Amino acid sequence: MSVAARPAGVPSRAPSATARDNGSPGTLVPGGGTPHGRRGPGTRTALLLLTIAVLVLACTASVAIGARPVPLATVWDALTNFDPSNGDHAVVSSRIPRTVLGLVTGAALGLAGAAMQGVARNPLADPGILGVNAGAAFAVVLGIYIFGITNLTGYIWFALAGAALAAVVVYVVASMGRDGATPVKLALAGAALSAGLMSALSAVLVSSQQTLDTFRFWRVGSVSGRDWDTILSVLPFLAIGALITLFAGRALNGLSLGDDVARGLGQRVGLSRGITALGVVLLCGAATAAAGPIAFIGLVIPHMVRSFTGPDYRWILPFSMLLAPALLVVADVVGRVLLPPGEIPVGITTAVLGAPVFIWLVRRRKLAEL
Repeated sequence: MSVAARPAGVPSRAPSATARDNGSPGTLVPGGGTPHGRRGPGTRTALLLLTIAVLVLACTASVAIGARPVPLATVWDALTNFDPSNGDHAVVSSRIPRTVLGLVTGAALGLAGAAMQGVARNPLADPGILGVNAGAAFAVVLGIYIFGITNLTGYIWFALAGAALAAVVVYVVASMGRDGATPVKLALAGAALSAGLMSALSAVLVSSQQTLDTFRFWRVGSVSGRDWDTILSVLPFLAIGALITLFAGRALNGLSLGDDVARGLGQRVGLSRGITALGVVLLCGAATAAAGPIAFIGLVIPHMVRSFTGPDYRWILPFSMLLAPALLVVADVVGRVLLPPGEIPVGITTAVLGAPVFIWLVRRRKLAEL
C-alpha cells in the first residue's frame, strides 16, 4: 500500500484495520489487500432495493405459477377479496404458506451460511461445517425412531437440540491444543463429526423400515405440504437467530482480519464466535426442522453477494438474507413446472441450480480470502 506524502513534523497514522470500505484508494478492508467488489454506500443501497424487487417478483411467481397457473389479476383478487368457493382463490391460498416458508427458510440458510463463512474464515464453509445439519438430522431420526415423532412441528425440538449439541462438541474438540479453535481445526472437527453422525444415522435407518419411510420424505428437503402451524412453530427461533446474526456483522469483520488482529483491536474472539454460532444454530436448526436439509443455499449465496458488496459483513448479511429466499422460492417454482402434474422437491432443484452457479463463480473469480 502506498503512503501519501505528508508535511514535515506530522506523524504518520496507519488507517484502522476496521476502516469502512468506502471505495477510496488505500482503504483497508477485512481480509487485507485492496477492496474486492468495491462499491459505495449509495450503490449498495440501490442494489439492496433491486434485490428486494427480485424477491417480490419471486414471491409473485410462487403464488401464480404451478400445475394450475393462476392469472395475476386473479392472484390480486384472491389476496384482496378472497372467495372460498372460487377454485383459483383456493389454489392461491394454498400456495401462500408454502411461499412464506420458502422465504423464512431461505433467509435463515443464507444468513447462516454467510455467518458460518465468517466464523470459520473458510470460503467453502456452509452450516454443515460445524456438523450442525448432521446433528439436526440425526436428532430428528432419533425422535422418529425412539419417540415415534411424525409431526413436522415436533421435529423442531429435536433438530435444535441436535444442532446445538453438535456445534458444542465441534467447538470443544477444536479448542483442544495450544492454538484454540482455529478455522482449520473447526473445519476438520466438523467434517469428522458429520461423517460419524451420518454413519450412525444410516445404521438407525437400516434397522427400521418405518423410520426410513418417515424420514426419507423429510430428508430430501421440501417446502410443500407445510401449513401455518409449522411456520409459526419455527418463526420465534428464526427471528431470534436472525437478530443475533445480523448484529454480528462488525464482529465478523474483526474475525476476518485474523484472531490476533481482532484481539489487538479489543475484540473477545471466543465470545464473538460463540454468539454468532448460537445464531447459526437457531437458524439452521429451525430451518432444517421445517423444510429438511437444503443444500447449496448457504454456500453459493454469500459468494454471489460478496462479488458485488465486497468483504464487509454489515452488507453481506442483509444481502444474503434477501437473495437466498429469492433463489429458494425460484427453485421451488422451477420444481413445480418441470414434471407436471408432479413436483421436484426444492432440495433437489437448489442443488441442480446452485452447483453450476457455484462452478461459474469459482472459474470467473478467485474465492475471496476470508
